[in-house]
Amino acid sequence: MKFLVSWQIHADKRHDALKSFSEMTAEDDAKDMGENVKLIGRWHDLVSFTGVAVCEASDGTAVHRWLLNWNEILDAEVTPVLDDEETRAVGRERFSDR
Repeated sequence: MKFLVSWQIHADKRHDALKSFSEMTAEDDAKDMGENVKLIGRWHDLVSFTGVAVCEASDGTAVHRWLLNWNEILDAEVTPVLDDEETRAVGRERFSDR
């Protein structure tokens, strides 16, 4: 399953969050996510200290475990999402009998 993660860093934690994140290596990042979450892409808005990521995991539990690592400094929302092919498949299935 793919998940869209959006976040807002707490106003009083902005510099702490950026410092912690900027000191991470790719290996640290992978360890932080755990072996059950695969990051597809992540984008940051440093002006508003918000961001979004798309990741893949077998279920939402692994994603929530990952986000709990950052829970003290940000608020996050997790939404299951489909890519184009998955959406087309649902549409074909839904409207095949009409």
